[in-house]
Amino acid sequence: MKKLIITAFVAVGVVFLTNSQTVAPQKPVDKNIPVINFDKETHDFGNIPQGVPASYTFIVTNTGKTPLIITNAAASCGCTTPEWTKEPIKPGAKGFIKATYNAATPGPFMKTVTVTSNASRDVVTLTLKGDVKPGAVDPAQSN
Repeated sequence: MKKLIITAFVAVGVVFLTNSQTVAPQKPVDKNIPVINFDKETHDFGNIPQGVPASYTFIVTNTGKTPLIITNAAASCGCTTPEWTKEPIKPGAKGFIKATYNAATPGPFMKTVTVTSNASRDVVTLTLKGDVKPGAVDPAQSN
């Protein structure tokens, strides 16, 4: 009986030891890389009229210690067109990602722009959403 209890304790100890060795080490944070921050990552247009393109400019700030380079801004479909700051954004400076949705099809929409950069968070997804209404929209109803 003692051998059975000792064997059980050894087995449990081996399981704990094995699990503690499989934990991945923390990735070190490099303090000499840019840090990308947005004023917001989702914009809701509310109700917008069909056929009238709607644009929103996301403001990006480099809160890191080296220049931030936005290498790409890719829309989730051809109905959204992104523009962005092409030159490096110095530490403490601001840049932009401007996204324009063509509003061709009536109904609710949710589109994304994937931003790629040299920042610590190298891929960020920005979201545009709203509801395209056929014809004119009462400005009091839109955001």
